[in-house]
Amino acid sequence: MPRVLGHIRPRMRWIETQLLILVAVALSVGSISLGLTLSGTIAPYEPVGLAIYLATLGGAHLAQILAGRRSDQVLLPVVGMLGGLSLLLMQRLPQDLVTLDIGETTLGLGNVQLVWLVLAVVVATTLGIVVRSDTWLRSYKYTWAALGIGLLLLTFVFGADVGGQRLTLRIGPIGGQPSELLKVILVVFLAGYLSENRPLLIEQDTRLGPVRLPPLPYLAPMVAMWAIALGIVVVQRDLGAALLFFAVFLALVYAATGRVSLVIIGLLMFLAGSAIMASLFEHVQARVAIWIDPFADPLGDGYQIVQSLHAFARGGLLGMGFGNGLPEVGGRLPIPEVHTDFPLAALGEELGLIGVVAILGLYLVIVERGLRIGASAADDFRSILATGLALVVGVQAFIIAAGNLKVLPLTGVTLPFISYGGSSLLANAVVVGLLLALSDKGVEPPPPPSGGGWRWRLRRGSR
Repeated sequence: MPRVLGHIRPRMRWIETQLLILVAVALSVGSISLGLTLSGTIAPYEPVGLAIYLATLGGAHLAQILAGRRSDQVLLPVVGMLGGLSLLLMQRLPQDLVTLDIGETTLGLGNVQLVWLVLAVVVATTLGIVVRSDTWLRSYKYTWAALGIGLLLLTFVFGADVGGQRLTLRIGPIGGQPSELLKVILVVFLAGYLSENRPLLIEQDTRLGPVRLPPLPYLAPMVAMWAIALGIVVVQRDLGAALLFFAVFLALVYAATGRVSLVIIGLLMFLAGSAIMASLFEHVQARVAIWIDPFADPLGDGYQIVQSLHAFARGGLLGMGFGNGLPEVGGRLPIPEVHTDFPLAALGEELGLIGVVAILGLYLVIVERGLRIGASAADDFRSILATGLALVVGVQAFIIAAGNLKVLPLTGVTLPFISYGGSSLLANAVVVGLLLALSDKGVEPPPPPSGGGWRWRLRRGSR
């Protein structure tokens, strides 16, 4: 970090400045469109909430300027745009979907989401500025793994069933989905394990007939991940988390080793286990049956996905405009869980196919920036960590988007930065904050490699 006379020297971030101005203009236009539709006036809809959110983004931008960090300048505007769309959507939906009592004040859905968005921006910015070394991550990878398993066990034992899924853990008045934090812990552990054992996974083999495998002891993490993923399906009834964890795991194994055989073995294991689970457990069978033909029971089990497909169809290419979609059925929204599981369907109806493609494009930008950060990282740990964090966001967005569009069975994961929920927003904020920290060109150099260090030095010297 540059310093002048012992003080931090501010560093302008012109690209980020320009992109944030575009975000502010786009969200203001969207808010005006929403106000014109819902109130009939050419003015922003609930302007105070939008002003608070934009001011928070501006404060995050200013904090990074004053800190003099040389971190990525695209991530904050992209995440800010996704969060702004979330705010406009939550302001547009019925406010009694979620309420929060603070003293004598009751906050509706839009204001509750605003609180979480502000906290998420603060968390991401703080991590991006404060984190200067990754030693606390790489040195305690097994501690992080134990913490993740502990969270999973707590959810198994004390989790609350919501909608037939055991996803929420409540401690007093505070509740959340530990699987959101678990995905970050998983990536940290895998980054530490794969970077430490990368030479063995690449260079040594155990022959099993015609198949060449790494040393069998090093396949243990794959077997453990397979068991955890299927355990999540069985106990939590959460297909989304299982798909997310295992997909990211296989992607990181391939990124670290380049061995397609490991990915194929992992896929075969997962497919075999999923087939067994589908034959043994009714809730898995029900999810698959709804996915194959939701119109078999359009007013029952298939109701949500049928209404989601209708929403996309009504939106067409250009959409119906903010506030013009989601016609009520019997005085209720057509999609019951629109604010958590189906925000993309609501945005697809009101912004059209072009809007959906633009939103998915924003997630691709996050993935691209993360992969770019990983490619330019100083060592294997940082490279795999950045790659995994980016893939977590991209894979999760793909899973829920595919579920809304009936490409995959509907799952319980959230749409990052858009779905309602504090645990989702804060966990994804941690992801962005770590990516910002990893992207900074002034962070402390990594510690000297131990075990296989000559290979690392050779690779670095040959670049």
